Amino acid sequence: MTPLEMLRVHPFLAGLPDEWLPRLTGYARPVVWHPGHRLFRAGQPAERFWLVRGGQVALDFPVPGRGDVGIETIGPGGVLGWSWLFPPYRWQFGAVATQRSTAVELDADGVRRLMESDDTLGRQLTARFMSVVVDRLQASRVRLLDLYGYPTSVAS
Repeated sequence: MTPLEMLRVHPFLAGLPDEWLPRLTGYARPVVWHPGHRLFRAGQPAERFWLVRGGQVALDFPVPGRGDVGIETIGPGGVLGWSWLFPPYRWQFGAVATQRSTAVELDADGVRRLMESDDTLGRQLTARFMSVVVDRLQASRVRLLDLYGYPTSVAS
């Protein structure tokens, strides 16, 4: 399957005009990760993002005294990475493959330039990524409540 075909079938890009996909393909390449491969850590430069095709990648963040705490697992059809879209372009979370995984990797700088040159494409991709951001922040909130929430009191 070519990168263009991979983009055409990925749910994140569903409904985009067909003429936009070849432009994105210029910044795309297929990748494979093996279990345990660390893609990035919170605070590192965010220079790419991925459309996950198969396998699973766990998102985590460092918690003092607890190490890297898992937030969410991204599987087939998911999007990995949004920090590349907003300055200072640093990862907000970390990510590690938990299974053999396949994805389409996209170069962030190239896609940002493409979005800047085409306002309609830029708005469409930004709106889609904002949905990802909201989902990730909600998952983080729920996970933090699991870790630090107050225990419920039991009435006698």
